This record gives sequence, structure tokens and C-alpha cells, in this order.
Amino acid sequence: MEGLDEYDLVERAQKGNRDAFGELVCRHRTGTISVIYRMVGDASLAEDAAQVAFIQAWSHLPGYTPRASFKCWLYRIAINAALDLLRRNHPALPIDDLPLADGEEKMEARLERRERIQKVRQAILSLPEACRAVLILREYEELSYQAIAETLDIPAGTVMSRLSYARKLLLQRLNGIMEEA
Repeated sequence: MEGLDEYDLVERAQKGNRDAFGELVCRHRTGTISVIYRMVGDASLAEDAAQVAFIQAWSHLPGYTPRASFKCWLYRIAINAALDLLRRNHPALPIDDLPLADGEEKMEARLERRERIQKVRQAILSLPEACRAVLILREYEELSYQAIAETLDIPAGTVMSRLSYARKLLLQRLNGIMEEA
């Protein structure tokens, strides 16, 4: 299965081949969890939502038509799963700390870096859902405007305006957070 391209894997999976779908999951698992994590801010919730997204993808796969890439289609399902999770009023849980880079950093520098990372995460999580999704797909997943438009099923112009608004809002929120410190 590893030698097959994505289109062939999708075609086989649509015919019920679980191995083909398993390969698709393997190829997109990390990116899917990453997108969800950035939407919900909690690693275990991201894992749970990713499982839901993959189950939904499997059940809706027969209706998938490749007008958008499989990745975009899957990310759309993943973002919806993340938003559903947030809408169920799960409390925001503490965000796991990122592993520290190298042991040569002084403790003070590590703490300051960790605080900055936490502030950026908080600011991103405070953005409206639509803006957060566009920002995450562009800045973290590095999708093109067209791919984001396909993923979220919105016009490319809307992607650009939401991204612009998200960046301005994020900058305002970061400035506010940094002034508080």
C-alpha cells in the first residue's frame, strides 16, 4: 500500500479496503492531530477528536469526490470535530508544555520562552473559531489559500480577509497580554 498514490488509496478505501484507509490515516494522522490540537489546546482532547474525525471520514468516504484533496477534506472533518468538542462546553484544560530545546539554555531563558509560547497559545485559542481555523491552516499547516478555501468550503477571498483579521486580532491580543506581564 505504501507505494500507491493518494488517489489510488482513496479509490480502494471507497470500495471498502480497510488497509488502504489505514494507510491514508497513517499518512495524515500527525497533521490531523496537529490541526485539532491547535483548535482545542489540549493533547488528549485532540487525540479523541482525531479518532472521531477518522471514524467520520471512514463513514463518509463513499460520498467523497476528489474535487478537493483528501487532506483538505479530512482537515475539514477534523476542524468540525474539534469545534463540536469545544461546543460541548468542555472546560479548557492546561496546555501541555513543549519539550525544551537543549540543555544549554539557562533556566531563566527557558522559563521566559515557555511563558511566551504559552501566551501565544492562549491568544490563538482566544480567537473566534473561524479566524483560528484559517490562521492554523495557513501558519502552522502551511496550506495555500486555495487549499484552505477547499478545506473550509469558503471562497478564497474570505480566507484572505479572515486571515488578515485573525493576524490583526492576534497581534492586539498579544500586545495586551505582553502589557499585562
